[in-house]
Amino acid sequence: MGERQTVVINGILNINKEKGLTSHDVVLRVRQITGEKKIGHTGTLDPNATGVLVLCLGRATKLAQNFMKFKKVYAAKARLGIVTDTQDSEGKIIKQAESIDVEKSQICDILKKFTGEIEQTPPMYSAVKHKGKRLYSLARKGITVERKAKTVNIYRLDFKGFDGEYFDFEAETSSGVYIRTLADDIGRELGCGAHLAELARVEVGDYKLKDAVTLAQLQEIVNQGKLRETLIQAV
Repeated sequence: MGERQTVVINGILNINKEKGLTSHDVVLRVRQITGEKKIGHTGTLDPNATGVLVLCLGRATKLAQNFMKFKKVYAAKARLGIVTDTQDSEGKIIKQAESIDVEKSQICDILKKFTGEIEQTPPMYSAVKHKGKRLYSLARKGITVERKAKTVNIYRLDFKGFDGEYFDFEAETSSGVYIRTLADDIGRELGCGAHLAELARVEVGDYKLKDAVTLAQLQEIVNQGKLRETLIQAV
């Protein structure tokens, strides 16, 4: 039988979030699987993104704020020539280039421009609040408001490939960076526009994708009574 807990479970889980789930969806599923009610995540991932989502369970929830200072690493794919209202592939196309006349060298040069301390404006489709309301709730009503740019850090931005339409890159960032906004900004600099096509978070501090477990794997771990062996004991 599964290890359904009647006592508090304390520790950290490194979850490999699948595409299509919100971070809150993952928290709800882990509550159902483990029986632990006190669970918090340490930084959201968009539903369209996959990869590392670190969860704090029980007394470990008090450590969640510590993760704000951890560097994060993302593997991303951007599509040139198409701009969407959400800055990713889920949005409505608002601009499309007739042609894409971009060289690898241009992309590499622009990636250097976005490396270091930069100003980034949060997208309308985000959880940032404006006068008490989430920006995404306003955006869904067709409302656009002025957003204050914030300073973020891109510690590393590496070119990984380009096929004439899609280009791949890896970004090591501070917390608070929107990779889809970064893709949109890069596309604007290139002159043809772009949006984020795929995104995977591969590292959060010392927590790596290769060590993460899927929800299906977590269910099997609990069924085998091995949850405590899987938890990273932080408290």
